[in-house]
Amino acid sequence: MKTIFLSITIAFIFTACKQEVRIKKIDVSDYGIVANTKQNTTAKINELIESLNDEPVIITFPKGRYDFYPDSNYFRPYFETNTYDVNPKRLAILIDKKKNITIDARGSDFIYHGHIQPFTLDNTENISIRNVNIDWDKPLTAESEVIEADSVHILIKIDTAQFPYTVHEKGLTFAAEDWKAEWKLSGGSYLIEFNEEHIIPAYTGDHGCVNGDLKNVHYTEVTPGIVLMVGHFTKTPAVGNYLIMRHSTRDHAGIFLFHSKNIKLENINVYHTSGLGILSQYCENIEMRKVNMIPNPNKNRYLSGHDDGLHFMGCKGEIIIDSCNAQGLMDDPINIHGTYVPVIDRINDTTIKCNYAHSMSLGLIWSKIGDSVGFVEKKTMNTIGIGVISKFEILDESSFILKFQNKIPEVLSAGYSLENLSCTPDVTITNCFVGSNRARGYLISTPGNVSIENNIFETSGSAILIAGDANYWYESGAVKNIIIKSNEFRYPCNSSSYQFCNAIISIYPEIPEADSLHPFHKNILIESNTFNPSDYPILYAKSVDGLSFKNNTITRSYDYKPWHSQKYNFLIEACKDVEISGNKIGKDVLGKNILLKNMSTKELRINNDELIIVTDE
Repeated sequence: MKTIFLSITIAFIFTACKQEVRIKKIDVSDYGIVANTKQNTTAKINELIESLNDEPVIITFPKGRYDFYPDSNYFRPYFETNTYDVNPKRLAILIDKKKNITIDARGSDFIYHGHIQPFTLDNTENISIRNVNIDWDKPLTAESEVIEADSVHILIKIDTAQFPYTVHEKGLTFAAEDWKAEWKLSGGSYLIEFNEEHIIPAYTGDHGCVNGDLKNVHYTEVTPGIVLMVGHFTKTPAVGNYLIMRHSTRDHAGIFLFHSKNIKLENINVYHTSGLGILSQYCENIEMRKVNMIPNPNKNRYLSGHDDGLHFMGCKGEIIIDSCNAQGLMDDPINIHGTYVPVIDRINDTTIKCNYAHSMSLGLIWSKIGDSVGFVEKKTMNTIGIGVISKFEILDESSFILKFQNKIPEVLSAGYSLENLSCTPDVTITNCFVGSNRARGYLISTPGNVSIENNIFETSGSAILIAGDANYWYESGAVKNIIIKSNEFRYPCNSSSYQFCNAIISIYPEIPEADSLHPFHKNILIESNTFNPSDYPILYAKSVDGLSFKNNTITRSYDYKPWHSQKYNFLIEACKDVEISGNKIGKDVLGKNILLKNMSTKELRINNDELIIVTDE
């Protein structure tokens, strides 16, 4: 038996070695692509990629700087989810209908100019990108340092080399290369403040870091790079902190993975984008290791991506995210979801007309023949049945026709939305760091198996949001099996207000009429984590069947003053089969209480005697 195994092993090694030899290796310098020239690389690299067949190939870049400018030969229209449809998209590196390509940049800096999409993978298979830094010399969102601030003036310092601007009475005009954008002070979280440790100060976020009469601020330039804003302010940023002066639209992803399969990204630093960081749309099997969305540490920046970091919509198979770092984003580091579509008309017994309800969901290829679709009642979010697609017909960018193999329910009407149940991935997120970003940490909405383990969170809003919404954002769907284990939730978590952030972990589906007998989410285990809250809310959970919070350690932090209106550690609403037990809770932790709403106390099993139970009855 050992002899047979040894023979098989030798044969496998020999075959693997032969396969390694057959992999073609291409050095881009042999094709006229030379580092450190600042010449436009766009056409030459795309011509090289276009010349390839499906033979396995590794394309290598000698380490250096490579510049990419828009080239009209590589403009294409794409409907990218959660992105404004500014078309055509400007593409830097396009891999279209190709297989078996590895791009190894060997630690090179890829520098982009203007509004452009650094990488686009369109209907590809077995593609790897590794060892590359993505950045702009002149970013598409500006930053400034606060020099002075009080109730009547704010004085800021701007690096004019990175963020060139002109000043007029009503604001600033930022402009570089082929773009320009207007900016002025705004309330809420469109303007974000970071301290020198890259942490968003508590009680800013949606509350704003600058408040007052922002419509009548007067702007002048004192000297080049020094801008004075005079007005009446009730709240100002701290001197020495940095303001993110967001001005451009989200129109291109950093890396766009579109209807592709078996994709691996490794050792990538995305220092900036003009939209979502890495957008994966209707893809299958994605692996990301050491993919960082962070501000460039060599340029004293505080902003990284313009919006979400790693965004997955309508994907399936397996998503693996390991050892990735997110810091300084203007939205959520990870967002995994599908897209609900509302029913517009029941045409006949097998046919429905639908549309895309959100302006950032237009034009999606929402389904294909054979996909399973759930029929979801909007008010309760209950799924009343499942159908199988026999035809998907696009009418225009906002509407389409679905035909099913069998008769559909008679009740389907405008009160229902549809969920594509075939486009739902399993997810593993491990060993990642989630720094302070505008909004939340991980947004998880998939019925696949999900594991979130050994990560560190310093999020300004909720560290983890498990949502689901068939009425506004239309991001699906219900989770069925999720493990949140051995993570560290540090003191900055949920220190500012943002949408859906009711606690450090917020399970918050948008259900107008939650049904406690038929919860939306199922089987959520929160175990062996450490929490360090300055405030009361630790867990908010709405409409879950099978929720367990056990063997966690909760120790109070005094870094921030309590601010949240919610004064309960645990707010459990319309849930079934809930367990809270075995947790180590520090003596000075605020609250030590549980509020139950719209549910029976019989649905709670508790083994933490220090916790007081309150009901809304």
